[in-house]
Amino acid sequence: MTEGRMQIGEVAERTGLSVRTIRFYEESGLVAPSTRSPGGFRLYSDDDVARLELIRRLKPLDFTIEEMREVLLLLDELVDRLHSAGEPRPELLERLAMYRELADQRVAALHARWSNAAEFAAHLRGQEERLRHPGRIRS
Repeated sequence: MTEGRMQIGEVAERTGLSVRTIRFYEESGLVAPSTRSPGGFRLYSDDDVARLELIRRLKPLDFTIEEMREVLLLLDELVDRLHSAGEPRPELLERLAMYRELADQRVAALHARWSNAAEFAAHLRGQEERLRHPGRIRS
């Protein structure tokens, strides 16, 4: 392996994503390997892995591929501006706030779903206990 670079299998192991998913994200334009080996193998940097981990965190929030692309491009532009000692443009910060609000809404929806699922699981545990020990538990 090239110094400081990982092949796709190692990246899959580090990120918890499948090789197929990483290739899909590459085909979708969300991430690209930094380079290729002389044999044509994809080689990823730590920055590439960090990008894949960010994509992995967007997925449970039901961001579409296009929304993910927009968030990644927005974050890239904001970071580039910071590194070049430029001020972030207000419209970029407004777009970032819009995506943060969207993420907050989706997190709240996931919490509600989780809460409902936990209540149902508790209900099933109670039902199971009543059925296993009908004389011990009174309703």
